[in-house]
Amino acid sequence: MVEVRITVNGKETPVSPAAAPHTTALDFLRERGLTGTKEGCAEGECGACSVLVARPGVHKPTDWVAVNACLVPVAALDGQELVTSEGLATDRGPGEPPALHPVQQEMAVRGGSQCGYCTPGFVCSMAAEYYRPDRCAHAESDSHTESGSDSGSGSAGSADAEHGPNGFDLHSLSGNLCRCTGYRPIRDAAFAIGTPTDEDPLARRREQSPPAPVATEYTRGNSAFLRRNTLTETLQVLRERPDAVVVAGSTDWGVEVNIRSRRADCVVAIDRLPELRELRVASDHIEIGAALTLTEIERRLNGDVPLLAELFPQFASRLIRNGATLGGNLGTGSPIGDSPPALLALEASVVLADADGEREVPLADYFTGYRQSVRRPGELIRAVRIPLPLSPVVAFHKIAKRRFDDISSVAVAFALDIEDGIVRTARIGLGGVAATPIRALATEAALEGRPWAAETIEAAAGVLQSEGTPMNDHRASAEYRSAMLGQSLLKLYAGTTEAVSS
Repeated sequence: MVEVRITVNGKETPVSPAAAPHTTALDFLRERGLTGTKEGCAEGECGACSVLVARPGVHKPTDWVAVNACLVPVAALDGQELVTSEGLATDRGPGEPPALHPVQQEMAVRGGSQCGYCTPGFVCSMAAEYYRPDRCAHAESDSHTESGSDSGSGSAGSADAEHGPNGFDLHSLSGNLCRCTGYRPIRDAAFAIGTPTDEDPLARRREQSPPAPVATEYTRGNSAFLRRNTLTETLQVLRERPDAVVVAGSTDWGVEVNIRSRRADCVVAIDRLPELRELRVASDHIEIGAALTLTEIERRLNGDVPLLAELFPQFASRLIRNGATLGGNLGTGSPIGDSPPALLALEASVVLADADGEREVPLADYFTGYRQSVRRPGELIRAVRIPLPLSPVVAFHKIAKRRFDDISSVAVAFALDIEDGIVRTARIGLGGVAATPIRALATEAALEGRPWAAETIEAAAGVLQSEGTPMNDHRASAEYRSAMLGQSLLKLYAGTTEAVSS
């Protein structure tokens, strides 16, 4: 067994050989006295366990990325670099208390902490946004938004209610929950932070490359956590161990481990495989590596795929998007995953790889049943391909009990070509209304070749209400789900007519 070692707050720290392969980074840290990292929900919803990890950057060699330590197996951080809330403060020498980090200082002076349980998690998520290289201040404006003039935090002139004048994006805190202070003082702190100084060691660290991935073979008894250096080596492991659980960000598997006490004899990590981390734009398609996180995809595409740009802010929270991948979201086969409806509307395909080679499967043919797919034992998703050109009229509608950070009751994605007032092509992906994500084929047929007009839309909305086989559960009734399908098309039509009239 190769020893697992992680750099924690600048100090190389070994993982105990007695730790089970499913041990989380959260438990590892707390066992070492770093108790600022808390367990709240153990499923990635509260953010009390947030920590910073050095990852390959989009605008600089390294990005400081906030992740849920409760979901990540500690073995997955082998050779990596991690910072907790304790590591943000600066040591001022013997007998002197540490100097607070600017984020910690603002949280303290603006009343952002009461009981303090959630505060370290907020601080780490806020620090990740503090160090985001492309964060920049907005120009002052004469008209103040809701987030502005009365906050007492200097947030007047912010771009909108969710972005401060300092460029701080409140969505970076969407995975952090607090019940003591309410969110106003936390928002005030976020909108008050400045920019890192040239002497800031974590800011300087961004100019260097992150730690390179290392091969890991962590075993205890009959359980193992494995990471190989190449896709070829990984596929050979999967041929030998077709029962292995494949993980990238562990945002799904981590919940299974924590909440349902599931264990695996073999877990294979693929999140750092270079062959699964490419994003290529060809003349006729875009290929997205299955192990790129949703945050990385969002920032690299920079709005070039508008339907995905609508999807990403509604997909869980920033903390989850910092770990979750398209490969993982498709690999679980969940009928309520948020990405499949959008990818179905984009007519995407998946590239499946095993030790014998690759094959490309249209996503519309990928799902075969509840959490089942055509993916064979020993096969993994290498990439997702989206054909070009893209349809110009797109929308992603997520119906859920909460605006953000929630599981959808219904998800609807539209991609339409409308030329001279006629619907030339229509592609509609649905989630939450059948045992698998599906295409709304009958509705597409009811739209294509017809005028983009109220009469067409009303008729097609009736068809859309009958698509799928929605069921009653604790999130929504079957009748509600069907009604939301029809309303979604009416909403799309209203939005396009308003855009034309304006």
